Amino acid sequence: MLFDLPDHRTLYAALLARDSRFDGQAFVCVSSTGVFCRLTCPARKPKAENCTFFATIGECIEAGYRPCKRCHPLEAAALAEPTIAILLRALDQRPDLRWSETRVEQFGFDPSTVRRSFKRQFGMTFLEMARQRRLREGFETLAAGGKVITAQHEASFDSASAFRMAFARLLGCAPAALKADRPLRATWIPTPLGDMIAVSSRSHLHLLEFADRKGLAGELARLQAGSQEGIGIGPLPPSEQAMAELAGYFAARSDRFLTPLALTGSAFNQQVWETLRDIPAGETRSYSEIARQIGRPSAVRAVARANGANKIALMIPCHRVIGADGSLTGYGGGLWRKQRLIEIERQLKTSRKASSR
Repeated sequence: MLFDLPDHRTLYAALLARDSRFDGQAFVCVSSTGVFCRLTCPARKPKAENCTFFATIGECIEAGYRPCKRCHPLEAAALAEPTIAILLRALDQRPDLRWSETRVEQFGFDPSTVRRSFKRQFGMTFLEMARQRRLREGFETLAAGGKVITAQHEASFDSASAFRMAFARLLGCAPAALKADRPLRATWIPTPLGDMIAVSSRSHLHLLEFADRKGLAGELARLQAGSQEGIGIGPLPPSEQAMAELAGYFAARSDRFLTPLALTGSAFNQQVWETLRDIPAGETRSYSEIARQIGRPSAVRAVARANGANKIALMIPCHRVIGADGSLTGYGGGLWRKQRLIEIERQLKTSRKASSR
């Protein structure tokens, strides 16, 4: 089920405050203008009596409202900012380019404004994102058997030490430490919502995380410590299967993930994770609902901790858990991603209903 909307007063207060906790979870329809908006829309705020709130875009459209041209509710929130959309397109076209604040200024943008916008939406600056994209080039060179110096040049790093430091900061180890002949191997998976790192053995997927998740280096370090030979680099069947299934998921074609998963954790954590996997795409649950479902109604905080301990994003859908009031709550991959993942899954659910008629 979709969450029950809070009362009108709460949602109107969120609209006035441009409260991002409800972004993508509730939309406001304004009778005086005939448009519907995100609650974070920068437009002049309507009177309370002119506002009606719905949980989905479909309900707004069915009620006869058209999308706002300022907050673009049909797009992901991050891409609704023109500055962000332009720079992301430029990054896609030239991932090897060494971006700097001077180059950002050449696009006609103020670097400090760009820095704040990207930090707010993605939890990282545009320059950090560009640096990560260059690291992907180096990672893929190493995965193909290339030398570290070649990977450094492919990643457009002039300094070997800077390349090693950037690599270690992201993956928790120096590039030379990743060998191709290890039983656990890391693979880089590009997605429309940012790059992901997968770690698999020949039989199971052990980790799947967005590359900019702050806890990624720690998770990789724990995997390294638990493996006698450490983590290598290169594709294995489970990570290749995961890549194919993620492509179908992001295209809103399928939410079926059949990749075999290596679930390591306490019995309680595994019970929570299995319950998360039972939540249908396009639906959400609260932490308290999960706790009741597993027969532990007082274990709400423990459920939240288990949710945060999940190392296999998307396939164990911790993004489908929201606050009891319907607000988006903490997500290691960033709230902007959580919102977009829920939107993708609602599109998938809607298209399924349409095709079954």
